[in-house]
Amino acid sequence: MKKLLLPILLIFTMLSCREEVVIDLEEGSPMIGVEGSFTNEFKRHEVILSYTADFYNADAIKMVTGAKVAVTDGVDTIPYLEQKDQPGHYLTDSVAGHKNTMYKLLVEVPDSDDPGTFKQLFAECYMADNVEEIDSIVLKNNPSYVGIPMMDTIYFLYPYFQSLHDPTIVYMIMVYEDGVPQNDTLLDANTIPMAGYAGYYVNGPEMLENNMEIPVAMMTESELTDGEVIRLDLLSIPSDYMLFLYSVKMSMGNNPMMGPPSNVLTNIQPAGSAVGWFYAASVVSKEMVYRRE
Repeated sequence: MKKLLLPILLIFTMLSCREEVVIDLEEGSPMIGVEGSFTNEFKRHEVILSYTADFYNADAIKMVTGAKVAVTDGVDTIPYLEQKDQPGHYLTDSVAGHKNTMYKLLVEVPDSDDPGTFKQLFAECYMADNVEEIDSIVLKNNPSYVGIPMMDTIYFLYPYFQSLHDPTIVYMIMVYEDGVPQNDTLLDANTIPMAGYAGYYVNGPEMLENNMEIPVAMMTESELTDGEVIRLDLLSIPSDYMLFLYSVKMSMGNNPMMGPPSNVLTNIQPAGSAVGWFYAASVVSKEMVYRRE
């Protein structure tokens, strides 16, 4: 009986303790958050700069203003200019990059600890080659849902193209319906790693012998309108950028611009001074017009 009494007393003591405990989370100094890209599309390319926020102020993001931002291939240097109506957002003029080229992002941020000086950041990313064209994109009914009462008809979108023989390339998919992106962010984009399948015709007979078909988007009949244009952008990205996206997804919802866990990768240098990623990508697009049967 005495052996049972002690555990009961301990449980009673733990349950009766109601003193509030405030956990003091140790916060480090803010770092620079970098979200930037450069592609072979003729358009204005963007770099977004912000400061990381502490645990209690994650909604109060402070943008980095007054920075000097540029991208270079070692020959030409293209500036990103800060937008007056969007502090912390830096855009180039309309310009296109070139495939098979190494691009280096250069960022100089005003040093608040030493007025008149700048902290220098940089990142390098190779703009890999891409396929010449996407042969077609096709919407197919998902047979699993056919015949189920009260269920909207489900369609999957499939691309067909000859992949390159480079196993380091990852194809990332962005889908648009009448110009509206179906992937709200890059974290929602589907990726097709080609390790083990490089040189295969994607969704062709050879690939189907070793794998299932690879859909890149799902749509419902109710959201599709007759005559709408569906566009698929195929981005050729390096595998380390895919790993960055995966690590952000695995970080339990942390925004990479708000101080992610240490397991989230970055290619921004010097090490420990910034978070985020700068990527270069070559892009190929294909469109189809949806017709309701």
